[in-house]
Amino acid sequence: MTFSDLSIYFQKLEQTASRNEMTVILSDLFKKTSASEIGEICYLLQGRVAPLYEAIEFGIADKLMIRGIANAYTIDDFEVLKRFKKHGDLGITAEEISKESRRVKNQSTIHNVFTTLTELAHLEGIGSQDKKIQLLSTLFSTSDSLSVRYLARIPLNKLRLGFSDMTILDGLSWMLTSDKSYRKRLELAHDVRPDLGYIASKVREQGIHGVSHIHAKVGAPILAALCQRLPNAEEMIKKMGEVDVEPKFDGVRTQIHYKKKDHWVQSYSRNLENTTAMYPELEHIARQINADEVILDSEAVGYDEKTNRIIPFQETVTRKRKHDVTLFSKSVPLRFFVFDILAKDGEDLMNISLSRRRTILEKTIVSGPVLTISPHIVTTDIAILRSYHNTQIQQGLEGVVVKKWEGIYEPGRRGYTWVKFKEEGKIGKLADTVDCVVMGYYKGEGKRTPFGIGALLVGVRKGNVFVTITKIGTGVSDELWKELVKELKKQKADERPKQYEEVEKALEPDVWVYPTMVVEIAADDITRSPIHGAKFALRFPRLVRIRTAKTIDQITTTRELEDMYHNQESIV
Repeated sequence: MTFSDLSIYFQKLEQTASRNEMTVILSDLFKKTSASEIGEICYLLQGRVAPLYEAIEFGIADKLMIRGIANAYTIDDFEVLKRFKKHGDLGITAEEISKESRRVKNQSTIHNVFTTLTELAHLEGIGSQDKKIQLLSTLFSTSDSLSVRYLARIPLNKLRLGFSDMTILDGLSWMLTSDKSYRKRLELAHDVRPDLGYIASKVREQGIHGVSHIHAKVGAPILAALCQRLPNAEEMIKKMGEVDVEPKFDGVRTQIHYKKKDHWVQSYSRNLENTTAMYPELEHIARQINADEVILDSEAVGYDEKTNRIIPFQETVTRKRKHDVTLFSKSVPLRFFVFDILAKDGEDLMNISLSRRRTILEKTIVSGPVLTISPHIVTTDIAILRSYHNTQIQQGLEGVVVKKWEGIYEPGRRGYTWVKFKEEGKIGKLADTVDCVVMGYYKGEGKRTPFGIGALLVGVRKGNVFVTITKIGTGVSDELWKELVKELKKQKADERPKQYEEVEKALEPDVWVYPTMVVEIAADDITRSPIHGAKFALRFPRLVRIRTAKTIDQITTTRELEDMYHNQESIV
């Protein structure tokens, strides 16, 4: 298949907002591909040349892309810039200029284009910008006009076809059965190996049986197990029986992958970002691990060795924004509280009970200055559970995580094997926070006028789309407003993104943004709402923080909101 053929499918996907239509289009595309090229196609559909957890970025901004387009068609940079300002899209700009060119275009294969884009992404160091411009120029000048549109968007991370990884899984299922009946099996495989290219290749080669034996692999992060919500200790014991109870640390969820050979270690965030460079401490964990290979689930927490106290999350997370991480690590040292083991020496452990995994964990990890096995208790007693929880609150922690003692590890799932237990029984204050996606923002007024932003419109997930739940303009410092507007301007959309359900006119923001930023919202309670798409609203919402470690696939759902709404009633 040529890249020109693929571009026609890109255009079809871009022109539809229907999830079902997208699924059928993807299915038709996959049927026409070979096993050797379907993986590359799946990466390109995501605007990438590798799975998300591989830290490969194009590093191309608008200015460099403008130079690449100008060089390809031997026109002035200023002319490209002028047209860019008119269209607001360098893909459309490049397509327009290409149409005016009379050059003969080649029919490059997908593999050749993919290889060139991969080379482009790996270029760095002295002279790399000039090399990138030359590669872009070659791609443009040898491609048809429609292909050029998408070849410009991919390196800019602005492909934005409007669907998630799950839609690609639906497309793979439809390719096999003309329905979505295999979606669940594909999703389970994706949770263990979140690599769409790998999964698609397996399915194309072996059908659905190709994903039956996908297991944990050191170097490929597993989607983190997530917590469900229950209103009180009684419900937790009733639902789960014997439970493991652990402190809920307010840190950064970190999955650690280790190989004894060559002292190899990598770490990944909850959203699959490779975070190894952030944690130089992990270079020294070999003495604390009794295994050749291991995958650990942990929480990275700032820890004051002198006082044996947890450092607030706000200080811990600043490490992400520091250039000199090694120096900063001395002022904010981290301790990794390890609470689970997912694989050891080639054996996948996720389908055995937590009680057995805990035993293996305690034989594998020697608690020390970097890795520390998280404390815990095991109980069936409501009073003991509540007492342990209250103790953690008194010590300044968020509460506890309650886990079914005989439960398996469910990657990417919010099942009732893990439940978070925060503050209990407070009337007039929602016991838990809500994770939302920023859908747009309103321009500032009064003292916020200089920021260009005064409030956010945020939403939650409803199936494959996002719906509004609240406007929020409180709980935000001046510094955070500046950070928000800087990041949100990068995600500005000219119109309402097709992932958003229609919004009430009174709620429409001044500026729409693509769904990328996740924020944590606190509120007094949840109420029914006739105007918000979620059918609920948050009363007195307050912004807690930006959740950089969460993806939009992990935000609160309307079903969870329904549960939270009824749970708060039962508490009152």
